[in-house]
Amino acid sequence: MPPSEPARHEPNIGVGFRTASISDARLRYIRQVGATDVFLDHTSLDEEPDEFLDNTADEDRLILDGDTIPSAAELIDARERVEDAGLRLAGVHSLPYSLYGPIMLGTEDADERIELVSDLLRNLGEADIPILGYQWNPRGLVPMRTRSDKPVRGDARATEFDLDELDDPFTVAEEVEREYTEAEFWENYERFAREVVPVAEEAGVRMALHPVDPPGIEQMGGVPRLFRNVAAFERAMDVVPSQYHGLKLCLGCFSQLGEDIPELIRTFGGRDQIVFVHFRDVSGTVPRFHETFVDEGNFDAYEAMRALHEVGFEGAVLPDHVPEMEGDTQWGHRGNAYTAGYLRGLIAALGRESV
Repeated sequence: MPPSEPARHEPNIGVGFRTASISDARLRYIRQVGATDVFLDHTSLDEEPDEFLDNTADEDRLILDGDTIPSAAELIDARERVEDAGLRLAGVHSLPYSLYGPIMLGTEDADERIELVSDLLRNLGEADIPILGYQWNPRGLVPMRTRSDKPVRGDARATEFDLDELDDPFTVAEEVEREYTEAEFWENYERFAREVVPVAEEAGVRMALHPVDPPGIEQMGGVPRLFRNVAAFERAMDVVPSQYHGLKLCLGCFSQLGEDIPELIRTFGGRDQIVFVHFRDVSGTVPRFHETFVDEGNFDAYEAMRALHEVGFEGAVLPDHVPEMEGDTQWGHRGNAYTAGYLRGLIAALGRESV
């Protein structure tokens, strides 16, 4: 008799949306396109409310900016609103620069900001919200993209980065008080991780680190760009090894580096370090690339989803940096919906394989 095939199981991968609004209309829309998970984007007190569907008020947003963090009660209220819409509030998508920037730069406000992040973790834990995404990405010194109207399929518009289009990208920017060394940036990061990861463990909240974007460049504007490659992520995870510290695995960023995406997923997935995934792609690599639709680009989207399934990933995959489609909004509701549908199709196809 031929050997029996190994038992298969259907994917338990959800589709998530990042959103700054949890208005009733926005949540209905997210549920209608088949998403399961919501990740709250932060907004500041001085930002105008999101006008998508014309009914987003201040109370429909998460205010997370500088010294303002949401209380446990506010987070519980947000979770219950999301759950009432048939969705799961999976986490806070990312920290604002006003919270992590002083820690990254080692300014006099660093201690206060570390305590605020710790308080946010405790509040998330009390509210039973399991994820806090964050990044270590210098902001405002050089643009993440050099244009936002690159024509792609059907004359949709996407963002593009071309290092040659920047004037003196490696010169210390006027906004920077001095040139920073990579060694001190690592020192500041390691201090942050050692202080907050134990708090995350106690709170039961998984922290998820995002790459710098664009990656692969050591410094821009006089500021080091730590999390620019695989080796840097491996070092970050080794600072405080913990199941509560992992990656916001942005497939687009690693595609910009020319990495083998399925193999990358197997590497970090085999260590159970993938918390959630930005499922996007680009055409080209650093120093020049542009965003694409999810079904075009450098890597095979189906093989990437298959690799996530193979390593037992059971979190959420999120649309990100979607091209602007005809009649789209600033939030990208059409581009996000197209991507969500495509990701759901990939997951369903994997389920057919598992029968």
